[in-house]
Amino acid sequence: MSRSLEVCIFTEPQQGASYDEQLAQAQETERLGFDGWFRSDHILHMGPGSPLPGPTDAWTTLAGIARETERIRLGTLVSPVTFRHPGLLAIQVAQVDDMSGGRVELGLGAGWFGAEHAAYGIPFPDRRFDLLEEQLQVVTGLWQTPPGERFSFAGRRYELVDAPALPKPVQSPLPLIMGGGGPTRLPALAARFATEYNRGFSDEDEIAASFARVRAACEAIGRDPDTMRLSVALPTVVATDDASYLARLRAIHADPDTFAEVNVAGTPEVVVEKIRRLVELGADRVYLQLVDERDLDHVELIAAEVLPHLG
Repeated sequence: MSRSLEVCIFTEPQQGASYDEQLAQAQETERLGFDGWFRSDHILHMGPGSPLPGPTDAWTTLAGIARETERIRLGTLVSPVTFRHPGLLAIQVAQVDDMSGGRVELGLGAGWFGAEHAAYGIPFPDRRFDLLEEQLQVVTGLWQTPPGERFSFAGRRYELVDAPALPKPVQSPLPLIMGGGGPTRLPALAARFATEYNRGFSDEDEIAASFARVRAACEAIGRDPDTMRLSVALPTVVATDDASYLARLRAIHADPDTFAEVNVAGTPEVVVEKIRRLVELGADRVYLQLVDERDLDHVELIAAEVLPHLG
């Protein structure tokens, strides 16, 4: 399946962003021609810097932004299975998909940040991949059940009895994103359930190896690997001069000596070349992680000096 490259903005609101600031960034993302706006699903600040104003719930935020935008794709990278029961998650995502007119994508993962679970009293069990597999079965099963029929599920972690399997998403299937670097179980689950596999925060060799593993997992179950979207998410800092570059690094507490080793970093020309290399590895969607949501000039610079050179 041949796809043109999509470029999305990806952000981390737990680092200190209000709903209004997220909305402003999402609306700029749409106005300037990007393909989507995605956010993390975390509830605890990480690293140095102020946590104010505090966390915002991912799906509550996306519901609001869905009503204030018209074109861009919206979703999570990624919602942890520990936060929500899959029956409720299926309802929430289907509702936000309806509120957006069919523009929502669900990123779902096993969860990894134990401190945020302890801080807010959320259980953080072992063997979360078992939770992930069952949540994938429940969410997709609910959405795929024909109208008028019932859905039941009896797993080790979840049990549903005669669910009416409503509401349905506008999209069928609703895009489902899975990501990470696991060598065996994750590619197998992605091949079974995902429409997109994402590899984030990794160097180009690791990205290529992960893409190869998930394509092989598709082939192993008789799925055409070209039906799997492949994507990359990387922290991004773009600037036209050294002073601006260093200022943007300081704003997100990034190390200027190491940031450019793996990430999307530097002048627009350097960034264009980096993204082109990711496309050569197989990526047909790239998520540019912009943590400082108040820096809307950053979004505008990328739109003006990077996007036109990626077509």
